Amino acid sequence: MPPPESDARVLAFVDDCLAAAREGQSGALWRLAEQGRQLDANLVRLLPGTSVARHSEGVLDVLVAVVDGGGLLDDGTGNSRELRPGCLVWLPKGAARGLSAGPAGLAYLSVHVRRPGMSVGGRRVAEAGTAVGPAASAAQAEGGEAPCAMDRVCPECGRMRAEASAPYCSWCGARLALPDPTHPPTL
Repeated sequence: MPPPESDARVLAFVDDCLAAAREGQSGALWRLAEQGRQLDANLVRLLPGTSVARHSEGVLDVLVAVVDGGGLLDDGTGNSRELRPGCLVWLPKGAARGLSAGPAGLAYLSVHVRRPGMSVGGRRVAEAGTAVGPAASAAQAEGGEAPCAMDRVCPECGRMRAEASAPYCSWCGARLALPDPTHPPTL
């Protein structure tokens, strides 16, 4: 009897994803989008000197694996922890966290249990109450909310905006691009 077929497969090579990124590109360079998955994962790149403002995740534990560059983890207690390639960070639900990229930038893999999709009246919702339309990719429509909030990071000051639909950054006042409901965030 032949061995059972496996669905296991190589999805990407981190170094290839980093090499293929456009100059100055930040945010998610790769995203796990397989049908029927139980995990969400993103390969995220922060440009040198940028950061993700301190925030907390109240529902899920998150594992961060640093793959390139370096920086600091702000754990909300006044302690900064060094991040460098090979560093594994466990961020338990409810724990404060902020990430700052060093002079070489910071690239990391973020992994957590997949969130269920939000719904209103049986329709899937992307963000800020906009329905996922037919133009949305099957992977985006099948998935829950984006596992990464990089689409909420202000490109000018690097801080997180409170509302996805805010037209201006509440920290620095920069004009922000509003989400396009026909093209869900790729971050």
